[in-house]
Order: sequence, then C-alpha cells, then structure tokens
Amino acid sequence: MLPIRLNAVVLSLILCILFPPFSLGIRSFPTSAVAAVNSLSDFTEAPEYRNGEFCPGSGNRVSFLSCDPSLVHIAMTLDSGYLRGSIAAVHSVLRHSSCPENVFFHFISAEFDPVSPRILTRLVQSTFPSLNFKVYIFREDTVINLISSSIRQALENPLNYARNYLGDMLDPCVDRVIYLDSDIIVVDDIHKLWNVSLTGTRVIGAPEYCHANFTKYFTDEFWSDPLLARVFSSRKPCYFNTGVMIMDLVRWREGNYRKKIEAWMELQKKKRIYELGSLPPFLLVFGGNVEAIDHRWNQHGLGGDNVNGVCRLLHPGPVSLLHWSGKGKPWVRLDERNPCPLDSLWEPYDLYKPHLVHHHNGEKEDEENQNWSFSSSILVGYAHDML
Repeated sequence: MLPIRLNAVVLSLILCILFPPFSLGIRSFPTSAVAAVNSLSDFTEAPEYRNGEFCPGSGNRVSFLSCDPSLVHIAMTLDSGYLRGSIAAVHSVLRHSSCPENVFFHFISAEFDPVSPRILTRLVQSTFPSLNFKVYIFREDTVINLISSSIRQALENPLNYARNYLGDMLDPCVDRVIYLDSDIIVVDDIHKLWNVSLTGTRVIGAPEYCHANFTKYFTDEFWSDPLLARVFSSRKPCYFNTGVMIMDLVRWREGNYRKKIEAWMELQKKKRIYELGSLPPFLLVFGGNVEAIDHRWNQHGLGGDNVNGVCRLLHPGPVSLLHWSGKGKPWVRLDERNPCPLDSLWEPYDLYKPHLVHHHNGEKEDEENQNWSFSSSILVGYAHDML
C-alpha cells in the first residue's frame, strides 16, 4: 500500500491528466449554500419533451454528441447555491423549445461545491432523464487571484467568471454557444435566439441599453486617467448585461479574448477602475462592438439593485426571457412568503417538490400533479454522468 503522502501526489497527477487546465478549483461557501445538500431529493422529475415534426432527428430516440452540427449549445453554471434557479431555467428552455431534443447543455460546476459535481450531475439526470448535457469542473484557482472585492459578495463568486473560460473548457468542435445566467426563465423558442447572426467580426451578441449611463460602471480614477479613458475614444459603447450572450467561440479563441479580459482584471488588482464584479472587463473589451439583440431576450433587473433587491416592473415591449439579475431571487422571496408580483412568472417552472399549488377551494396539490398546458414537443437524448 502506498504511503498517504504518495497517495495524495498520485491522486493529484491523475486529476491533472483527467481534467483540462481550467477544470479544478478552490472555493469557500456561505452556510446557506451548505443547506442545499439536504434538499437534493426534493426536485421532481420534469415532463419529457419531444421534438416537433420538422426537427433534425425527429422520430429517432438518439443520443447526441456535443459535436453534432444540429445542436443548440447552451452554457450555464451549476452550483448548490443557485441550483433551484438553474433547474427552473433548463425547464423553461425545454418547455418552450420547438426542438428540445436538439438542445445541448454545458454545465460549469465547481469542484469543491458543498454538493459535489458528481451529485449535481446525477440530480440533473434524475430531474431531466433524457437531457443532452455535459458537466465540466471549473478550476477556480485559475481566476481566484484575479477577482477583486465587489459591492456585493455574491458577485465575487468565481463561477461568475466561468464564462470567460468557455472557449478553453468546451469541446473544440463547439464553435458557438448561448451563455445564460441561472436566474432566468425563457418563455420563447430558444432556437430564435440561436439563429441570430453575429455580423462582421463581432464575437458576442447581447441586448444593449444605450440610454444607461455608461460612465457609472467605472470609477473616477479610471476616467481621470487619460490613457484609460482613451480606450473608448474610437467606439460608441453601450451597457449590456453578460447574463445572456451569444458567443462565437471560434473568433473568441482566435482573438484570445480570455487573455484580454484577464489583463483588465489584473489592472483592477493594482488600480481600482471599477466596482462591479465580472461585468466591467466585458464592457472594456467588447463595449461598442456588440451585436445588438432585441431587448425581449433580456428583461433584466427583476431582482432589483445589488443592495436592496427591491421589486421591479417589466420594461416596455415583448418578452422572450425574464432575468432576475440583482440581489433578489424569486425562489428566495417565494420561500420567505414575500414575493414580488413578477416572481409568479418564475414559479410555474420551479421543480422543487415542497412547492405546493393552492386551489381556489383551499386544497393543495403537489406541483407534479398540475395540469400543465405543454406543447407536444419532447426531449430525448442522453445525460452525461461524471466518471
């Protein structure tokens, strides 16, 4: 038998071989996240969704590999703290997709989450038995030393920066991906968003908000430095929210945009140029060169601001995606019996079993027994389990 120290060395070498450079990490968690360990069995199985008649592979119960060209690729983080939100988000995508069988999810998980990636993988598999997905273990020590303090501790979570590394982590054959935060629900066909073209040399696409005061996202120290302020001299930047993005991973990799974002994070460690977390580096690199997507694809800010999490109303116009960015999260407010009006729009996608539906006669019924008005589509495929 090998000595304990030698065993540790051998294990480390095995892990380095099994996982790519961005797939291991170190992280600390609040007590509230640890409580999620005890509630993993409380998610009910989602309905099974099938492809429409004209979808690729329609009528065949096949398992898709991530390199299949007919797939829509979606990347999301998967952790115990936002697990309930992630499950609801996936449910919403499948429920409204015309070809749910052709949606492939790439979940980014932290190695040292209180709930291990292996358990999270099995939970996803039990909740969505025929889901096409793969789980990647994010090596958080890649970014942990680049993260600066923010106005809200949750914004310092290393997984917030996982989108910077999608070009490195996802299979090389994945040349395009939709990145979604975990606090969203989709109420439209995700294929419509997937089909948006990134024109010219643009690397990302997102809804832009040019009426927002762009200067407030950077400090006075930034704007008072003539060299830094000159970054935007040849561009007309607008604010955009990084919680919903289309990313061209071919151009991302070729342009080494991960390094460009990291360079701004390194400067932030030396000189305080912004207050928010992972957003400002994206604004610095891409502001003024973003493919503008219809605002309907990110009705953001429903979680209020980053301090108080007050209730918000929808922006004017049609809605395809609701986003509870900000401090307030719908599942937290619902559990506290103090929801905002729009939280009721998130509630039908919640697959957390203890959630009960109240009928007009005062009776209660488990959500899994609801009479849903689902379309006739169904998702069939395979679920990737951790080795």
